[in-house]
Amino acid sequence: MQEKYHPSEIENAAQRFWEDNASFRAVEDPAKPKYYCLSMFPYPSGKLHMGHVRNYTIGDVLTRYHRMRGYNVMQPMGWDAFGLPAENAAMQNGVPPAKWTYDNIAYMKKQLRSLGFAIDWERELATCRPEYYKWNQWLFLRLLERGLAYKKTGTVNWDPVDQTVLANEQVIDGRGWRTGAPVEKREIPMYYLAITRYAEELLAAIDRLPGWPERVKTMQANWIGKSFGVRFAFPYQLPAEGGAKFPSPPAGEEPGVRGSGADNPSPSIPLPEVEGSDERASGAETRTGLLWVFTTRADTIMGVTFCAVAAEHPLATFAAARNPALAAFVDECKRGSVMEADLATMEKKGMP
Repeated sequence: MQEKYHPSEIENAAQRFWEDNASFRAVEDPAKPKYYCLSMFPYPSGKLHMGHVRNYTIGDVLTRYHRMRGYNVMQPMGWDAFGLPAENAAMQNGVPPAKWTYDNIAYMKKQLRSLGFAIDWERELATCRPEYYKWNQWLFLRLLERGLAYKKTGTVNWDPVDQTVLANEQVIDGRGWRTGAPVEKREIPMYYLAITRYAEELLAAIDRLPGWPERVKTMQANWIGKSFGVRFAFPYQLPAEGGAKFPSPPAGEEPGVRGSGADNPSPSIPLPEVEGSDERASGAETRTGLLWVFTTRADTIMGVTFCAVAAEHPLATFAAARNPALAAFVDECKRGSVMEADLATMEKKGMP
């Protein structure tokens, strides 16, 4: 054994050996059990940081452990490179987005290689390459054709600097994680996947998951959120322009009670869409004359003094257009916290 340890010499020798022998290449071997480790793809933001090192070290430990136990291991790598933040960062630096992205990928790939992770680089991909995203497009079109993807307006976290939508986890103290800009709540049309159609199947399968902790299975069941109860509607009329009244509810949509549960699992009714316009902003959704609500205990409702709607509800938007004070309150709500934990504990505010 050498008296002195020279990391660079040992590292270079190990890297050459791994490269010359394709030590981490995944090949088919039916005789061995398989182990597939896919870590979250990094954004090609420019350089790795310690968060990257921690994340990919965990995955690498798992792959090496299973390889030592005789598994046929595959650990690929990719780049989450097809988003507006990367494009905006490139424009801010005066560099074409493609060059910015691929230069960052090359630099970060060099960093990952230097860390000695057991990655099969022959399986590298980047989500901005046509040979990859064409399959995203193909899959989305299949979902659209079968009615599993649909479009509606929803509330999102909007970063006004990056001009993109953020997940709740990307909002820190009310600001975007990357730009630091105050995050806004916005109503925008977007596509959804009809996962709720599989709610019953997902619930039934939870108990058949081997090795899952009961705590996690309970969380999954709560996330699916099946609830038994009824939904019913309160009729209303709003003054239209000129003091006229909106028409009564359409025939067949009179107020009433509808069951919701095993026979009718959806607690909502799709509101009418107005092609070529933002129905929430225009107030078209308010013209149904029915405010549908859902409760698990309708038998306890002896009387109703008022109904409250969320700040982003079409009725609130419609009313705020005619009430400056209400418009200011709605704007205040939009600037509030977007984290579910905060929303559950914060003081409730309202305005008649």
